[in-house]
Amino acid sequence: VSLTVAESEADFSFLSRYGQRPVTELHTLAPELTFSDDSASVYSLQIPDHGFSIGFAAHHSVFDGKTATMFVKAWAHLCKQHLEEENKVNSLLPENLTPSLDRSWLTGLTGLNEKMVEVVTTMKGRSLCPIPAKELEDEVVLSTLVLSRDDVERLRERIKSQSPRLHLSTFVIAYAYVWTCPVKARGGNMERYVTFLFMGDFRERFDPPLPATYLGNCVFPAGSYKRKAAEFAEDRGFLTAVEILSELVKGLSSRKIETILEEFRAIFCCKGESSQFGTVAGSTRLGVYESDFGWGRPVKSDVISIEGEKISMGERRDGSGGVEIGVCLKKTEMDKVIALFNNGLQN
Repeated sequence: VSLTVAESEADFSFLSRYGQRPVTELHTLAPELTFSDDSASVYSLQIPDHGFSIGFAAHHSVFDGKTATMFVKAWAHLCKQHLEEENKVNSLLPENLTPSLDRSWLTGLTGLNEKMVEVVTTMKGRSLCPIPAKELEDEVVLSTLVLSRDDVERLRERIKSQSPRLHLSTFVIAYAYVWTCPVKARGGNMERYVTFLFMGDFRERFDPPLPATYLGNCVFPAGSYKRKAAEFAEDRGFLTAVEILSELVKGLSSRKIETILEEFRAIFCCKGESSQFGTVAGSTRLGVYESDFGWGRPVKSDVISIEGEKISMGERRDGSGGVEIGVCLKKTEMDKVIALFNNGLQN
């Protein structure tokens, strides 16, 4: 784990707002991981000394979102304890922040590691280097869209009136609703293929379940591949997306190792064949705004590794329910997506 303390002349208030911000400026607040084909740093943190911004990057061969967030929460807990107890630091962490390193829980997974390595090696070569990110463009902006608790409930009721037996969690409603916006905004040939997926946390889905604080990457993909854009751009596009996500979420617990491996193959195969490829970073269950270092809740939390149809998702800062959704697009596309997002809530 590496730590860099940096100085920035960026406008803290501007970069921590919810509206459109140049993604190139946000990237200066995050560190870079060092890596080669056969070794890689696990976690890297960077702290500018104006305002207070903590940027972090994690290598997903070891960390998933839950593990990364737990690390930050544990760090924040110790800092706050240090301030409140007049420098008498108790290094013990509460049970919910104490990582579980015991791999003996992973029963019934014989051969999974080897099979996973085989799949990934076939698709991208045997290397710890991540797939290179796109070069940052000046016209790309990041914006945070917000669905209030009431917004989510209205959207849920809209679906219930058409199909009452679906799994209608906040995640399903929010992702389905947002997914349709960039598909409609792109327009063009509606026969083109689009793909969208998410990563499911399997800690509670193993038998027996893993501890909630299991430290590692324990997420596996579930997705819908090579669908026609028209399915999501037409009037029932929101309902179609909800139906697909509902079935995917309900089917997570019954997933077999073989189907998980096929999902990874499908991801690599479909990426080049889909005109839009949607994924989700984060979750409304991570509690990112609970990381109190002793100065209260963070002003803003952003995921800056998203772009295009990749979105981030988290709980609202004020704890009122609802969802914060990060979107990163070229400004011309962003304006269209925001208009579709807002107009859809008014209908």
